[in-house]
Amino acid sequence: MRIEGRNSVYEALKSENITVNTLTCEKGAQSDVIALARRRGVKVIYVERAALDKMSSGKHQGYIADVTDFEYCEVDDILAASDKPFVVVLDGIEDPHNFGSIIRACECAGVDGIIIGKNRQVAVTDTVLRVSAGAAAHMKIARVTNVNTAIRRLQDGGVWVYALDMDGREITSVGLDGAVALVVGSEGEGISPYTKKCCDGVVSLKLKGKVNSLNASVACGIALYEVVRQRG
Repeated sequence: MRIEGRNSVYEALKSENITVNTLTCEKGAQSDVIALARRRGVKVIYVERAALDKMSSGKHQGYIADVTDFEYCEVDDILAASDKPFVVVLDGIEDPHNFGSIIRACECAGVDGIIIGKNRQVAVTDTVLRVSAGAAAHMKIARVTNVNTAIRRLQDGGVWVYALDMDGREITSVGLDGAVALVVGSEGEGISPYTKKCCDGVVSLKLKGKVNSLNASVACGIALYEVVRQRG
C-alpha cells in the first residue's frame, strides 16, 4: 500500500501498526518527516516533482510512503486497552472516505478501538489511510468474520452496546459514561435488523431539519462526542 501526504506519512512513521518500507520525496527536500524516516531506518528515495506527480493518486505534498498492509488486532486487544473501553462497531461501511473520516473522528475522541466485518465492509486501504489524515496509524482496528459475535464478546467483557439508529432513545438521555460501544450502520441500509437485536439498546440523534438522516461519518462523530461529554 501507499500513503501520501505529509501528515499521513509522518504519523505512519510514528505508528506501531504500520511498517514503512520506503519513503519517496522530492529531490532536495529536508524536513522532520525525512529525519524521522532516517531515524527509523527507512530507505529514503529522492525523485523529481514530476515523478511524484505520476506516482500519486491524490495530493502527495511531496511525500509518498510504501507501507506494509495494515496490521489488524483482535477484539480482546481492544477490550484490554482500557478499564472502561470506548468502542465503535461498523456494520457495513463501504465508502472508504466515510471509513477514513470515522477513524479520524474516533482517534480524536479517544476511542479505544474499531471493529469491522470482513464482508460488506471496506478494509483499511490506502484511500482510507489518506482520508484518516494519519489517524489510522494510531487506532486499533479488529477485522472479524461475524460482527454479531464480536458484539456478544464486548457484552461478555462488560461493555454496553448501543445501535445508532433513527428509532432509538435520544442519545443525551442515555447513560454513556461507562464501558460503551456504538454500532454505526451502512450508508444505504443502516444497521441490519439482527445486529440491532444483538445490541443492549438503540440511541438516536435529534434532527430538527427537513432531511431525516445524516451521513454515517457525521452521525458517528456527533455521537462520539456525546460520549466524551458524558465522560467529562
